[in-house]
Amino acid sequence: MRVIVTVVEKITSEAHIDIPDELNEWAIKQHITDLYNSGEMLIDMNIYQADFESISARIVKEQEFSTQQSRIST
Repeated sequence: MRVIVTVVEKITSEAHIDIPDELNEWAIKQHITDLYNSGEMLIDMNIYQADFESISARIVKEQEFSTQQSRIST
């Protein structure tokens, strides 16, 4: 029997970064957004907390699974 299990978690990540002192509030927000969007901040991100939200399972008929697999491989 093939079962698809989906786990939903809320992940809270934290990064400790240095930003220029002379930035105003808007510029700080923009600087952080730019770092995040560029991917530069990802290397500094650490998982701070993971909260379990839900878990579900769906039984997949073998024929349905075979059809899905053939669609993925084409």
